[in-house]
Amino acid sequence: MRPTARDLAEAAGVSLATVDRVLNDRPNVSEKAARKVNEAIERLGFIRNPAAVNLARNRVYRFCFVLPKDGDLYLQELLTQVDAARQAVRADLTDIEVIQVPATDPHAIARSLARLTAEDVDGVAIMAPESPQVRDAMARLIERNIKVVQFLSGQERLPAADFVGINNFAAGATAGKIIGRFLGGGPAKIMVIADTMMAQDSIERRLGFDGIINQAFPALTPLPSLETYGDEKRARLIIRRLLENHPDVRAVYVLSSEARAPLLAIEDVRDPKDLTIVVHERTPFSEEALKDDRIDVIIAQDPGHTVRSAIRIMRARLEQREPIASQEKIRIEVLLKENL
Repeated sequence: MRPTARDLAEAAGVSLATVDRVLNDRPNVSEKAARKVNEAIERLGFIRNPAAVNLARNRVYRFCFVLPKDGDLYLQELLTQVDAARQAVRADLTDIEVIQVPATDPHAIARSLARLTAEDVDGVAIMAPESPQVRDAMARLIERNIKVVQFLSGQERLPAADFVGINNFAAGATAGKIIGRFLGGGPAKIMVIADTMMAQDSIERRLGFDGIINQAFPALTPLPSLETYGDEKRARLIIRRLLENHPDVRAVYVLSSEARAPLLAIEDVRDPKDLTIVVHERTPFSEEALKDDRIDVIIAQDPGHTVRSAIRIMRARLEQREPIASQEKIRIEVLLKENL
């Protein structure tokens, strides 16, 4: 049987209360007593089980998802998955809440994060565009001993926070390989569309995409990224102008997670069946568009897996365990009409 705290107390020649203070880093323990307990830990091979301690104390884990306030179908899917996870983990003494923030205002996001304290929340999963303000606010959460997970889109130079999501460089390279093969190598132009190029996931996807196109398909020309900012009116205007000025566009890559507005804007000008179109994330709209051949490929990640993974990682960090890397790896799914 594994040694218990009572075994430690007996081996170290101290009280059970002293062992408890040492294990939980509480004050009022002499240096000599702490040394005896630590030596007994090494000698007996004692492994602390924070999960069991928290269960015994009836401790409730408090996690929060910080998600964009404005969005389309993929955001609704994420909210649905968070709600499903909330119901599932209640029996494990875990509470989950959602805070929605204006994704285009980094100062407002930073203010929302600044209001979170260790008395209110144990862990936060944050989906936000890359910015110095948000990155610094996340770093301050970590300083306040709140566990932070970068959710789907990360921040540069924030290695202390875990990341949940696909490898976006690989996802972009996958899109590049698919479009290059579908077009047969060119020559042709490719329209690239994003909600915003402030988002780290869009930046990484664009870099992966350009890398494979430049290396393997030099006759293809990816055009500068169009930013819709999630505005359908703006999307229709800029996409119309680009297609009218570049009639030799033969493919479209939608970097961001919402394909509905870009595809409707394309349909105003061109028949999407005449184009090779690759988008990200499976939503009711993108699934129907794939079925009727208005798009050719969806590059997806399982939203339920990402939500559950973020929760497991925050809990593991609180319990001083290393997350299981293979379990938390989010896979890139390539969906065609034929394999839906």
